[in-house]
Amino acid sequence: MYDQEILDGFRRVSTASVSDAVDKIARTRGFMDPPIKPRINDKKIVGPAVTILEAPTNEALPPQHALDAIDESPPGSIIVIGVLGDREVAVWGGLMTAGAEVNGLGGAVLDAGVRDVAEIRRDSGFPVFARCVCPATTVGRFKTLSSNEPVLCGGVLVRPGDLIVGDLDGVVVVPQRSVEAVLRMATEIEEREAEQARLIRQNRSLREGLAKYGRI
Repeated sequence: MYDQEILDGFRRVSTASVSDAVDKIARTRGFMDPPIKPRINDKKIVGPAVTILEAPTNEALPPQHALDAIDESPPGSIIVIGVLGDREVAVWGGLMTAGAEVNGLGGAVLDAGVRDVAEIRRDSGFPVFARCVCPATTVGRFKTLSSNEPVLCGGVLVRPGDLIVGDLDGVVVVPQRSVEAVLRMATEIEEREAEQARLIRQNRSLREGLAKYGRI
């Protein structure tokens, strides 16, 4: 969906710079709620969103839409799971991770929990960003309602194909229509802030380092 040059460009910039660029270019909030953070390792994720929606149920059902998406999504995709209701259950675990890994997916972002963390770290290190770590299964508690439709995840509306960028600072959603413009601005922000940091150290002054660009 995205050229390799675009994906590599986003890998070179921080989510902080991407978030600032989304604020200015897309004029919308791009950053997800802070509790959604890396739970396995510090691997960065960059890729197009494949969305799943889950909701409460008393039926013991497999998360079919999620299972199908793991097998059918293009390599590099980021599985994004939005949840209606209690978020303190695990919507992702070791078996789903194994499927995602063998199919070449790029990561998972969950508005709920992940479990089997030790297993995932041991077997693959597949990057998972989640609201929490929790041992409780969704089976008998949640069911998948749909896939590849807009979902709310971490307070942000995620549409299929939106670009997901995640690192140690958190997760940012870049609207598909704004990807190239956001990358240009994020790159400019990174370059400017690197120059500011150099001036601060050179002049031994925060004020003087910021004066050239008049901003933090």
